[in-house]
Amino acid sequence: MNNPFKTVLFGFAFSPTLKINVLETSRIAHFFEAKLILLHVGSKSEEKERKIHEILSHIEHKSLEISIQWKTGKPDEVLLETCQSSGIDLLILGAVQHENLYQFYVGSIARKLTRKVCCSVLLLIKPSEERVPCKHVVVNGLEDEETPFAISNAFYVSHALGAKQLTIVEEIRQKEVAVDVEDDKSLKRVTILKERLKNREDSRIRKILKSIPKEFLEELKIKTQSIFGKRGYSIGHYAEVVRADLLVMNAPKKIGVMDRIFPHDIEYILSDLPTDLLIVRKTN
Repeated sequence: MNNPFKTVLFGFAFSPTLKINVLETSRIAHFFEAKLILLHVGSKSEEKERKIHEILSHIEHKSLEISIQWKTGKPDEVLLETCQSSGIDLLILGAVQHENLYQFYVGSIARKLTRKVCCSVLLLIKPSEERVPCKHVVVNGLEDEETPFAISNAFYVSHALGAKQLTIVEEIRQKEVAVDVEDDKSLKRVTILKERLKNREDSRIRKILKSIPKEFLEELKIKTQSIFGKRGYSIGHYAEVVRADLLVMNAPKKIGVMDRIFPHDIEYILSDLPTDLLIVRKTN
């Protein structure tokens, strides 16, 4: 597959974490062989220009193509418009790992953008000044028309970042095993049913893997893991338990107020990020 992330946008504020976020973002853009746009939503001044250029003097990869933009307006609206007008493939945002109740219901900028933006989004919760190698990537393998695209992107990212392991997690809804365990006979029935579902999911994933370029499979340990439970919550918990460095998920379908009252899939992860999160969305 071709590079899915040719143009990367990072929306930055002059916060205490600016330097560490710029260093991490520039490093990611380099590994993706992308050009990087740094966008500040706010007024431009000589002091701000001096500060951002001073930070950029510390980046590791000096040949990286970088442009700085300054725009005014509401941050989420400006970032959404820029992603559309500039043909952005990947929007990188700093994110809060654990949202409080107010942030969950009102929605942080990162959450709003994740729902509405036209491109993929990478939420960083643990940027580092010095590179911390990405060793283990986890990607959702749920049965969905967008899953093959998410898995192919996960392989690209794993290859670009030099990851050693990629785990494809097949979340199987608990209601598919709707048998009450009351005795040995019913326990055996549940066990057989789970094994059949696992084999069905493994077969589906094997078909997807046939389309992955061979160079992305080299020196990468590939594992499939079936999980029975609530979608979104289960994979987030799994990524946290195995200490994954990156979780890759399908972009959410249209999400409204009712979805926030009765959360599903990705909403669980956004409110309690287990690790850095890449939300994959096809661009037009």
